[in-house]
Amino acid sequence: MLAPVGYSRLMYPGGEVAAARAAGAAGTAYILSTISGHRLEDVKVASSGAVFYQLYLLGGRGAAEAAIERARQAGFSALFVTIDTPISGMRERDVRNGVKELISGRLMQKIPFLAQVLSRPGWLLSFLLDGGMPPLPNVVIPGEGPMPLVDVNAALASSTVTWQDLRWIRELWRGPVVIKGVLTGDDARRAIDEGAAAVVVSNHGGRQLDCVPASLRVLPEVVAAVDGRIEVLMDGGIRRGSDIVKALCMGARAVLCGRAYAYGLAAAGEAGVTRALEILRVDLERTLRLLGCPSVAALDRTYVNVPPSWQA
Repeated sequence: MLAPVGYSRLMYPGGEVAAARAAGAAGTAYILSTISGHRLEDVKVASSGAVFYQLYLLGGRGAAEAAIERARQAGFSALFVTIDTPISGMRERDVRNGVKELISGRLMQKIPFLAQVLSRPGWLLSFLLDGGMPPLPNVVIPGEGPMPLVDVNAALASSTVTWQDLRWIRELWRGPVVIKGVLTGDDARRAIDEGAAAVVVSNHGGRQLDCVPASLRVLPEVVAAVDGRIEVLMDGGIRRGSDIVKALCMGARAVLCGRAYAYGLAAAGEAGVTRALEILRVDLERTLRLLGCPSVAALDRTYVNVPPSWQA
């Protein structure tokens, strides 16, 4: 599945709409981030495949309730609730590249970073023609309107998800709820107790808390804890078809891919996403053939050598 990537519209004007369309054409699912530059209704219409909505409680319960209802009416199939972002992590690359200054700073603060922007005139032109950075159309604060992108970090810090919130979310959303950001067996079992249909083993692409284990490293623990009661998905580190094979062999039902398709989106829009998915598919098939495995369905632990320290 294509993982939720925040404000893909900055990478390419078509952003989330283009990515969802490419995912549907490839026969896979797309997960739309709350921090989207396009309306959720437009994203759903663009895809011929399954589209899921990833939820942050940005803007308070009123804004979340409205987004959940809109997603329900638009026909989204499931709700992915991210639990590993009570605050934005220390993303040093963003600091180095001046993301804060370029998005929200005064003109004088932007000057040190202008050379980077001007080195990509094609992107800059498309960005300006697209109107810059429209506010978040799916985070509509009652009485205030759509949230500006610059307010996201502060909003995250005041929107921590608790297990009690999950009960409230399940009352609003009658479809499947997936808990994204699970790294321990204990949290996986708690997610089952709270009615989750699936969990996503994820460390948020390594962008949140430094030194957390790789998703693949803790996947066996979560699979053992779940013991077949719900689905287990894995997110993080998917760059090759062989990465998909490893995760499936170790018990994941499916994987989420973020950076790989985002690179394609930034490079060539919808065609870039299509190409990224094609690269993964071809490499997946090549890996199966080299393993002598007849199909994805036949993958199991016998095809991987899992270190003893990884065993649940």
